[in-house]
Amino acid sequence: MARGHRGLPRPMPMTLRKSDILSQLGTVDGSQESRDRILAMENDFRARIDIHLDALPQNNATLQKFNTSPYVLLMHAKQRGYSRISDIENDLLPAKQFSSMETSAGRMVEQVALPIYGWECVESEMHSVNSALDGKKNDGETLKLVTLKSGPRCLNDEMSENFADAIINNYSEWANDGDASKIDFTYGVLYGTKKISNKKDWHILRNINEKNSDSMTISPDQRWDCQFNDGNVEVDVSVRVGLDWWHHLGGEFCFVEVFTALIRACILPGEIDDREYAYIISDLGSIVSTETIPQDYNVAILQRSQIPWLFLMAKHFCDVLE
Repeated sequence: MARGHRGLPRPMPMTLRKSDILSQLGTVDGSQESRDRILAMENDFRARIDIHLDALPQNNATLQKFNTSPYVLLMHAKQRGYSRISDIENDLLPAKQFSSMETSAGRMVEQVALPIYGWECVESEMHSVNSALDGKKNDGETLKLVTLKSGPRCLNDEMSENFADAIINNYSEWANDGDASKIDFTYGVLYGTKKISNKKDWHILRNINEKNSDSMTISPDQRWDCQFNDGNVEVDVSVRVGLDWWHHLGGEFCFVEVFTALIRACILPGEIDDREYAYIISDLGSIVSTETIPQDYNVAILQRSQIPWLFLMAKHFCDVLE
């Protein structure tokens, strides 16, 4: 099914303003409840990240550990104009470490953030009734469920259909196990925007609509959710990408709380780049610029030198950062 399916909604660009981020950071800084969540997540993030970093390939690793492609090695060497093996060796370790962290970072974030906001992590075997689930929360008559992906381009057509099948085939058992008459199922993405996704996430909804047409009560055409009802259980299915997901998990300030905790766990307070520093990435300077921060702006939960990191993280959740 092509991306241009007639029912596919056209998302508007997601815009974030630095002034709004700073305002939220100030609100969080003044809330003891928010500070408690941040400090709890910071400690958990730091402990888990330290364990993962200790397991990464180190300088004494053998070449086989890096799973390198000979073609990529040569193309990269040409791009950089290398002539010595030592030149490319210096690039291999950080490249492999990035790759290894990408495969586990999303799950680590899930395991820390879900319980903080009252959700339960779901551990299940492949091809079981819960294999499509990463988290759940009983909310009265409604059972909230979520499957989480680390980024906005993780799905292909086959995976979209498999998720639709998992929902259609298992919702009744999920409801029964949770003693619920309503299910709120989310396909959640930990960062990104609907605009930059490959839209395979929306095709989960399309597949549900086509496979379960007799029970549909809300069509996904031109929207990012749908609903069906079999007379016993009402099922809402939504695609929530980036900020939409974090707001669903923990409310308006969830994103700022989670990333304040991560920055505190990972980034030491210190110096920032000079205003005159010329970044290689053309728009990076404007993204992390602190020129618009008032001189008297001050919060305790983040040091001023850490705020550019919050702006850099925020850019991963919007199409425009103002």
